[in-house]
Amino acid sequence: QVQLVESGGGLVQAGGSLRLSCAASGSIFSINAMGWYRQAPGKQRELVVLITSGGSTNYADSVKGRFTISRDNAKNTVYLQMNSLKPEDTAVYYCTAQGLILADADYEGYEYDYWGQGTQVTVSS
Repeated sequence: QVQLVESGGGLVQAGGSLRLSCAASGSIFSINAMGWYRQAPGKQRELVVLITSGGSTNYADSVKGRFTISRDNAKNTVYLQMNSLKPEDTAVYYCTAQGLILADADYEGYEYDYWGQGTQVTVSS
């Protein structure tokens, strides 16, 4: 019923920039928080940043001052502007929609979490 489609990953040199996008589609009434996690090879998935529908953000310390998240509630879309990229930012980046309420009376009162398929970000030194 709900899909998260990510775009914008790729290969960039250290110090460069990339912009990720994630659009949620389907029978959606509302989404509490959207954002990004990442997983590097051999490491656990970690939070990058989340943004609520009201605009509150929660950034990982490692990306503060370099990454900026924004959200278009009308489009159920979230963007991640990544500047001053470092080799340690290399990972698969996963979009997430948390506390999603479906626009279907059969699911009234329930909230769900969804994940995108992931997009690779590689930063070369």
